[in-house]
Amino acid sequence: MDRTRRALVLDQAVGMLTRTPATLDAWLRGLPDGWANGNEGGDTWSPADVVAHLTHTDRTNWVPRATIILQHGEARAFDEFDRFGHLTGQAGDGLAARLDEFAAVRQGSLQQLAALGLTPADLERRGTHLALGAVTLRQLLASWVTHDLDHVFQIARVLARQYTDEVGPWRQYLRIVRDA
Repeated sequence: MDRTRRALVLDQAVGMLTRTPATLDAWLRGLPDGWANGNEGGDTWSPADVVAHLTHTDRTNWVPRATIILQHGEARAFDEFDRFGHLTGQAGDGLAARLDEFAAVRQGSLQQLAALGLTPADLERRGTHLALGAVTLRQLLASWVTHDLDHVFQIARVLARQYTDEVGPWRQYLRIVRDA
């Protein structure tokens, strides 16, 4: 892969990852508690929970795994990731504090990523995921971006479903609540 393609892949990923905190901040800051803490029932996550989860994954998942790939390749598997680790770490924090924390942690993660000085060859390096087996650094970075987008979608769904009954007959046209 040439330098231009490598820069494009990294620039696009970083461009998306940079936007997530600001997007969530603009969307969620100042929402009433019912919106910020509403969920889809049972053990599902609220928008505030999702922000805490994104912070937790930045701290413990993406850059640490990239570092393992660069330092050990496939010889050392990634550390096990606790998907629910965020549920204890920020339990008492309000949404504004969680948004601030996420923005700071993400900025640090992107600085750490930049400091790795990734080369085209690095993007093709492989590591070992405990469940998935061999994965490339490129796939890890793409998954980081997609993970953000998946949770942005989740937040949209949680917020929209608070109006599932209120939309009345329009529900048939609104897939986000129709498929609830």
